[in-house]
Order: sequence, then structure tokens, then C-alpha cells
Amino acid sequence: MMWRAIWAIIARELTRMLRQRGRLLSSMVRPLIWLLVIGTGFGAMLSHFGPGGYQQFLVPGLLCMVLLFGAMLASLSLVYDQESGVMRMLIIAPFAHYWIVLARTVSAAVVGLVQSVILIVILVVIGYFNAAVNLAILILGLVVTAFVCASLGMLIAVFSKTLDNFAVIMNFVIFPVFFLSGALYPVQHLPLVLKIVTLVNPFSYGVDLLKHAMLDGLTTPLGTDFTIGQDLLYMIGFTVAATGVACLRFSHAPVIETLARILSTPRRR
Repeated sequence: MMWRAIWAIIARELTRMLRQRGRLLSSMVRPLIWLLVIGTGFGAMLSHFGPGGYQQFLVPGLLCMVLLFGAMLASLSLVYDQESGVMRMLIIAPFAHYWIVLARTVSAAVVGLVQSVILIVILVVIGYFNAAVNLAILILGLVVTAFVCASLGMLIAVFSKTLDNFAVIMNFVIFPVFFLSGALYPVQHLPLVLKIVTLVNPFSYGVDLLKHAMLDGLTTPLGTDFTIGQDLLYMIGFTVAATGVACLRFSHAPVIETLARILSTPRRR
């Protein structure tokens, strides 16, 4: 029964994403604007890197952007379900509460992965996907980065009491996480203070891992910043730690508060 409930949560999130076509479309438009507009402009100034060199450098970061925004927005459903009363059915289900967080984390990661695959198809069509990509590292990088983004989103969600609160915190977190990640420029070229922040940011290692998959076969000075082992170790460690904290927060501290709020929320007809 537990696994059926977990699968139901994942399927519900996928169905919600596919029904919200505007959300799916906007998730594709955002990285394409960066690639075709901003990437072209900066690429013209950095012409010494070769034709399309900077745009090729952007592709791994833009794939990670889709994972970040997709997984973070999917995590919003935890807060929405608490406000709408849907969480009532999950709270009284015969399994530990931390399974709800685990299922939500997996569903948010899956949503991000689906959106990244759609973007890859678009990149192949328009000719910005490197044919010499290392598929094994690419798939590994996408999956691990998706879970990093999903666990970060769940960490925010379990500490957010309202949708407005989640939106404020998400906007405060999501843009520094993206801009200070090496997605737009090499980490090694940053000033010391910004470099330290970037090294702490787990998203930086997801971007770097996709660079290993997509840029190692290209002759460009804009390459990777860390080893594959460093990328995986940091991201797996962060995912385990963030998910653990989210599970503890959801399972213990706020149980009485959550139950009181859910049970006092009138059902919507």
C-alpha cells in the first residue's frame, strides 16, 4: 500500500505538470532566451573562444536551470496541499510521515528530469547539442542534479507555512543559487568572496558534472572546475543531508501544528 501511495504522489505531479501547459512552455522559453539572445550577445564579445564557443559553454548550465526551476516549483505542491486540505489524507495514511517528503522529493526530481529531456530534444533540433556528449555522465549528472534541486525545494517547503512564504523564500534562494554556480562563467575566474560562495553552492557541482559530459570533447578554454568525483561526493552528501533535515522537520517538530492547521481548514466544495 505504501508504494502505491508513493507512486500516486509521483503520478499526480506528472499529471499536474502536463496539464499546466503554460508552465511547461515557460520552462522551455526561459533557457532558450538565455541561449539564443544573451548567449549570442556575450558570444559576440567573446569571439576569441571560437564560433558558438560561449553558447556551447552555456548549454550544461541551462539544462541545470530547467532542473532547478522545475524541481523547485514542483516542491511548491507540498505547501499547496497543506493549505488546500489534500495533506489531510496523507497525514492519516498508515505509513510514516517522512515517506511523504521522500515521495515528494522523487516526484519533484522526476518533473525536473522530464522538462530537461524536452529541452534536450529542442537543443538537438536547433543544433546546440554536442554529438560527442558522454551519455553515461550526462544521464548521471541530470539525475543527481535533479535530486539536489528537489531536496533543496523540499527543504524550503517544510519550513514554509504558506504559499506566499514559499514564493518569497524560493525567489530569495533560486537566483543566487543559479547565478553563483558557474553556469554562466567559470568558477575559477571569480573574485575570492564569490568563489567561496560558489564552492559552497551544491548546484555548482551539478553544472560542473554536466560540463564534464558535454564539454570535455570540445576544444574550449571554458571548461570544468572540479573532478567528477568531487561533483558526485558533494551533491550526494547535500541531497542526503537536506532530505534528512526535511524529513525530520516534517515528521516531528510541526506535526501537531500541521494537524491543527489541516483539520481546521474547511473543505473546498
